[in-house]
Amino acid sequence: MRYLDADPGTIVHIPFAPGSPEQVHVFDEDEIIALNTALAARRALLVRGEPGTGKTHLARAAAVHMERPIATFVVDARSESRDLLWHFDAVRRLADAQVFGALLGHRGGAVAAEDAGTLDNTEDAILKPLSEKLDMANYIQPRALWWGLNWSNAKAQANRAKAPAPSQRHKCDPENGIVVLIDEIDKGDTDVPNGLLEALGSGEFTPPGWAEPIRPLTSSKPPLVIITTNEERTLPDAFVRRCIVLTLRLPTEKDALITHLVERGRAHFPVAKVSDKVLTQAAALLAADRKTAQDRKWRPLPGQAEFLDLVRAVHDLGGTDAAAQLTCLDRVARFALRKHAPEPEP
Repeated sequence: MRYLDADPGTIVHIPFAPGSPEQVHVFDEDEIIALNTALAARRALLVRGEPGTGKTHLARAAAVHMERPIATFVVDARSESRDLLWHFDAVRRLADAQVFGALLGHRGGAVAAEDAGTLDNTEDAILKPLSEKLDMANYIQPRALWWGLNWSNAKAQANRAKAPAPSQRHKCDPENGIVVLIDEIDKGDTDVPNGLLEALGSGEFTPPGWAEPIRPLTSSKPPLVIITTNEERTLPDAFVRRCIVLTLRLPTEKDALITHLVERGRAHFPVAKVSDKVLTQAAALLAADRKTAQDRKWRPLPGQAEFLDLVRAVHDLGGTDAAAQLTCLDRVARFALRKHAPEPEP
């Protein structure tokens, strides 16, 4: 499918690594419309929101539901824009050059001992394949946007550079298109979003040493590029203008927030495991602590992620009895919800 064919309230179970918490996403109407708008407009979807509102899960859930592989890059303070397109493995190239140099010296010494007159010919025979082996193109590794624009080309280059390909979940097929997740772009310098303008705008880029740009195949479905930001740094206007923008917010009114959290909690935990009373009480505690943190300007604010962590801990520690779960809830809530430093005692 080219577009996200889902109804509001659709629950998607996201594959997770053994030992990790189960991941579930519930699509709402705004998310579905925004995702399909980005696909139709051939623009990246910029997802704004505070941490823990489900921005990353939205991208992974879209990939699972649309049966698309997902290529991910998490931005940090050291990231550069080219890191989202390609990476030059200088360390491996240097190591190979040292090994080949040592072999060349050993081979040349052996030949010289036998017949010094053949040394020049031997070096020529070795240096030519050596230079081909150390060609820069053999050390260019495709990154997230390369995989998104042209999966088959990126796969061939990954094999050439001995680089891993993004893991493909069950039923995910590159023929359905690719989801590209650029996570936490606000962690990088302004060079990161500015450097993506050409690749995102024109849908192509040229790695060093390439005569032709990397561009999508005419028969391929356009990638779904999802970029998340926690709003820790203002993004350049020119970049934002070229994106479709979705803002994820938790409800501000207390009852609406509790209802929202209980619905999300029920998607993660069946009634047989956690009662509605436990979910409602946990949501009420989250709402109260969130209001206190907002009033006192504490950061980070407890949100949906902390609520789910709390319920998961209660489920695992409190057993299946509702009364025991409520007792456990009172004991562990402060550790899951209150991330700020405690105020000093008077």
